[in-house]
Amino acid sequence: MFSPRSLRPCYNRRVSSAPIELLVSAADSGTRLDRFITAHAAELSRARVQELIDSGLVKVNGQPSKPSQKLRGGERITVQPEPRPPLKAEAESIPLDVLYEDEDLIVINKPAGMTVHAGAGNSSGTLVNALLGRGQSLSQGGDALRPGIVHRLDKDTSGAIVIAKNDFTHARLAASFQARTMQKIYLALVQGKLTGAKGRIELAISRDPKQRIKMSARPAGKSANARAARTDWTVLEEFGPATLVEVQLHTGRTHQIRVHFSALKHPVVGDTLYGAAANLVVDKTKLPALGRQFLHAARLSFAHPRTEKPIAVTAPLAPDLKLYLEKLAAAAGDVKIDASLAGFL
Repeated sequence: MFSPRSLRPCYNRRVSSAPIELLVSAADSGTRLDRFITAHAAELSRARVQELIDSGLVKVNGQPSKPSQKLRGGERITVQPEPRPPLKAEAESIPLDVLYEDEDLIVINKPAGMTVHAGAGNSSGTLVNALLGRGQSLSQGGDALRPGIVHRLDKDTSGAIVIAKNDFTHARLAASFQARTMQKIYLALVQGKLTGAKGRIELAISRDPKQRIKMSARPAGKSANARAARTDWTVLEEFGPATLVEVQLHTGRTHQIRVHFSALKHPVVGDTLYGAAANLVVDKTKLPALGRQFLHAARLSFAHPRTEKPIAVTAPLAPDLKLYLEKLAAAAGDVKIDASLAGFL
């Protein structure tokens, strides 16, 4: 048992294995349980809070509860954040679409829905697990969870990703990314009509102060923690309520394309996290939801880390994105997409 005097509206961080004890104030009346804990236990992410509640490790007045429970004020909450077993990369038999391979590196066409490496709440079905499952030799330049991984793609972004098979290659590829000599071309479908045929976005990116799963963009110098970011874009085709663009990244910030186009008020289609509509509407016809952001890493170009010969690898547009584009083109007046996507199909 704990004394009510030990419970305060403001809480100190505690070690991950020690119970966290919280008292709900009247000001928090009406707040969901999961949101209250996330707000008052800074060491726990919202996903981790959900996991703990679902596991029965959160008690409200001594009783298990649901994440959606509305608090009234005066409740005593105990959170027992039992430490997870250590994660490690495990070999799994998962088919991969190999775009290029030699003794030093491999380029994979990553499908949407696949996480690059294991992390909190996600230890199976990753790209690393699949690579290990094919008996792949990988560099150890990252850490035990990320062998071979030099750069990443968001879980729901498809396309080309390069993997290092040895430490020499890892170091050289990492230097290429650092020096910005690795050319990264993406295809994105964004909402609305952009101004002009091409443009550049230079807005610094930092973690969103209110939603930790998001990033935010702002002019350079507006935030001490923001990192400079540059995105160049060229219009390929306009499809009524959306525009297909070729995007070149000059930096590799988290969610860079998504947050940059959201800042322009042209969010990537399907990216509801950054303000996109759930469905596009063409001449009063609502298209089915895409189910993920329309973003595809279409091409990687770089000097081979050992031979220095130029390598250019193209990942054909993912089938779900191609099908969505065909539906959009038909609804917008049977715009032909083949010419717009020359070299990316």
